[in-house]
Amino acid sequence: MEKKSIAILFGGVSAEYPVSLQSAHAVITHLDTARYVPVLVGITQQGHWFRYRGDAARILDDTWCNPHHCTPAFISPCRQHAGLVEFGTGVTVFTRLDAAFPVMHGTFGEDGTVQGLLELAGIPIVGCGTLASAACMDKNVAHKLLQAAGIAVPQSATFGGSTDFTEIEAAAKALGFPLFVKPVRAGSSFGVSRVANATGLAGAVQKAFLYDDHLLLEEAIDGFEVGCAVLGNKDLTIGALDEIELAGGFFDYTEKYNLVTSKIHVPARLPAEKTDEIKQIAANIYRLLGCKGFARVDMFVTPEGRVVFNEVNTVPGFTPHSRYPTMMQAVGLDFTAVVDRLVTLAVAP
Repeated sequence: MEKKSIAILFGGVSAEYPVSLQSAHAVITHLDTARYVPVLVGITQQGHWFRYRGDAARILDDTWCNPHHCTPAFISPCRQHAGLVEFGTGVTVFTRLDAAFPVMHGTFGEDGTVQGLLELAGIPIVGCGTLASAACMDKNVAHKLLQAAGIAVPQSATFGGSTDFTEIEAAAKALGFPLFVKPVRAGSSFGVSRVANATGLAGAVQKAFLYDDHLLLEEAIDGFEVGCAVLGNKDLTIGALDEIELAGGFFDYTEKYNLVTSKIHVPARLPAEKTDEIKQIAANIYRLLGCKGFARVDMFVTPEGRVVFNEVNTVPGFTPHSRYPTMMQAVGLDFTAVVDRLVTLAVAP
């Protein structure tokens, strides 16, 4: 059987660039090369695209972008030539692509922009498409869509960069403290602050606007956070729930990638009945937002047992030790099997 060419996109113009390098390295080193030909496409933090032909280890230590291993390249939007175009020293090389796996987190990678390019070119995507990616990345849009469908969401208010601060102050007072200030479109908790009182509001607003031109004020939900890994298109595989145990503060970037004071329990320490309920809600959210391939649905569980939506990560952290693969491992799918399942979902007729 002829091997299929799979583009693996990594890097990108995002604060989550370093996380993408780790995830992409894991995907590349676990892809079944007996069935697939990996076509590595690196995007620098300045937005330059390259075909990368070096060792995967250079991606992990961020020495991949160099003249010895890189050729300027771009994905052709022309459906007649659905693939990668390289233009080096006077020679143009075309590589047909059977699918593309954007292993990119955050802005210009997880937000529907790259997915839109791939859909325009007619290249099958590993993971969510344009609309689902954009909707899930936009916290305000995701909250409104799910609230309209009857899913419990935190109370919130959204503001643009030109908003007078007095309006934000008034909304914060109405929501009540403590509350969270978040960029509307950002991941890995970049720009997110937990604000205990009005004194810290101005600094948190300024911080959020560093990452997006809109911010969200969101009520702090009393309880703990759980995550649910979902895999599939029509028929879904649901991983074990995980539970985040915090010693204090919130699950910020440092805690997510270093677990300094927090712990993650897999499976979550919940009764079987509540676990099943949360899994069903996660599957409903996944379908309501039009997700396919894979995503991690994050929710809160209050002391009264109420389940409240937090967010959906359409390209969650993706190393063998990340939350999503760990939840799938707990139901019998190791990392290699998860990668294979995802690529198969994209290339299957």
